[in-house]
Amino acid sequence: MELKPGLSALVTGGGSGIGKALSIALGKKGIFVTVIDYSAENAKEVASLVERECAKFHSGLKFPPAMFVRCDVANSGEISAAFDKHLATYGGLDICINCAGISNPIPFNQDTTDGTASWRRTIDVNLVAVIDCTHLAIQAIQAGQKPGVIINLGSASGLYPMYADPIYSGTKGGVVLFTRSLALYKRQGIRVNVLCPEFVETEMGRKIDPKFIDSIGGFLPMEMVVNGAFELIKDESRAGSCLWISKRRGLEYWPTPAEEAKYLVRSSRFKRGSSYTAPNLQVPQSYEKLIVHTLTHNFRNATKIVRTQLKLPIKPHHVLIKIIYAGVNASDVNYSSGRYFSNDKDLASRLPLDCGFEGVGLIAAVGDSVSNLKIGSPVAIMTFGSYSEFTEIPAKHVLPVPRPDPEVVAMLTSGLTASIALETIALEKSAHMESGKVVLVTAAAGGTGQFAVQLAKLAGNTVVATCGGEKKASLLKDLGVDRVIDYRSENMKAVLKKEFPKGVDIVYESVGGEMFDLCFNALAVYGRLVVIGMISQYQGEHGWQPSNYTGLCDKILSKSQTVSGFFLVQYSHLWQEHLDKLFHLFSSGKLKVSLDPKKFTGVKSVADAVEYLHSGKSVGKVVVCIDPSFSQQVAKL
Repeated sequence: MELKPGLSALVTGGGSGIGKALSIALGKKGIFVTVIDYSAENAKEVASLVERECAKFHSGLKFPPAMFVRCDVANSGEISAAFDKHLATYGGLDICINCAGISNPIPFNQDTTDGTASWRRTIDVNLVAVIDCTHLAIQAIQAGQKPGVIINLGSASGLYPMYADPIYSGTKGGVVLFTRSLALYKRQGIRVNVLCPEFVETEMGRKIDPKFIDSIGGFLPMEMVVNGAFELIKDESRAGSCLWISKRRGLEYWPTPAEEAKYLVRSSRFKRGSSYTAPNLQVPQSYEKLIVHTLTHNFRNATKIVRTQLKLPIKPHHVLIKIIYAGVNASDVNYSSGRYFSNDKDLASRLPLDCGFEGVGLIAAVGDSVSNLKIGSPVAIMTFGSYSEFTEIPAKHVLPVPRPDPEVVAMLTSGLTASIALETIALEKSAHMESGKVVLVTAAAGGTGQFAVQLAKLAGNTVVATCGGEKKASLLKDLGVDRVIDYRSENMKAVLKKEFPKGVDIVYESVGGEMFDLCFNALAVYGRLVVIGMISQYQGEHGWQPSNYTGLCDKILSKSQTVSGFFLVQYSHLWQEHLDKLFHLFSSGKLKVSLDPKKFTGVKSVADAVEYLHSGKSVGKVVVCIDPSFSQQVAKL
């Protein structure tokens, strides 16, 4: 829903705290607001402020642009009358925000009363009243016969236990699950979502032990809460959604796709709402694929195309996949030189090796005991053998996807590396991915860099990105990067020293060599650097050679810094969760996927594509269309 002048909103608990901030923020959009609160003094002041903001958008109104209604939300009669007054004044209801809430006035373990004035009252205000107000809001929106949004205020204490106030925690947990269970109202044009911030510096928040507040990074800025509420209102895809807000992780939807997978039926997640129809698949007697026949860093010399007989039936627990698109990666040359098999002293005896790390396509045949995958289903793979017209792999390695499109290929090695390295490894072990930081991404216009800059920006950070050339710089500006450093026209060291004198907090580094040195020397105190590659060292007469970084330990120690490595293969248990997240961000328009415009068609073009990637000319993800006849039948996501 677009927040525009002339809409009307009802906000309970609007006289103070988050309710006050949201009421005023709505007024600044020219939205008429009914402020409901038990405290007349505070709420009248808020209504006056809202009216002043609304006056900037409206003139000559025959009704007040904002009004205060004194009401005890736990009194069903009073709250019903308040809704009636709003409808009589504004003729309908577009937005309802239920913010009213209290903490339990008597610690539960010390309460010797019957709870009438303590825990029972807390339940009535925090949970029963939210249910009552939601019910009334749904009826009001239905009567108006136009779309509407309801935002219920939960709490991070409703996601995880709050030992100091179990009643408050329990009521907020009830609000979360009550709201999420209303997702199907979206079919009637009514979206009900729940906002779960950690502690904001309000009257209630100031009652919390300051040591605990410090341990979670301090109070949340009210601006983050307002932004979160507005996101839930504006994002048409959000219904029954729970948005958790914390200083450590920024804005994050809860539960994660991995948690949802524990209770949702996976097969229905991709089929429902997908417009993809699989073309007729014919399994040939033989097919072409690219193999590594000799070990060298020169990919073209290391590989050759061979024709292979297709063996049927498919082995039990395996599937046959028709590859439509395959992704090109800088590390293809490491694979062709045998660098990833350094512990195998008799690697030559294993030749030839299937090559290509990632691809998307369709299931062409299934072996015995495979019941969860069907012929024609679109899938992704991240196993060796994607530079091939067909490949047979264990069914357990298949990643279901909505469509076999080239954008999906970009989300695999490139997208998953950025998502997992920044949001999981960086959060828990290395880069502390959170809002308000300065994040530096190198080779940012490449396959993985484009994802890293966007994910860092979505988390609420200032993003600095390096690239070489005007086209790449233009792409990064379009992706929302705050400062693009084109090292072909600017001195990167001088820019970082002048514009970021305190250093950068997080570095996502994929170039290596001199670039690593520049980034590491620009790292702030407590800064974290995540190494995801070293593309500058992959090519050359001898390929990838280890480098010495003299004094590295001394520098880390002096500034309490961390340098952490990340290798995607070791985090395969997180692939589906983060792939699901990338799908959602892309489909909802929050994430852009840049594909290099240069076309590579057929297995025969793979070596050209690898060399093009290493030429430094590519912008976005380099993809090979293995079978153009199938790609023409597949619309873009």
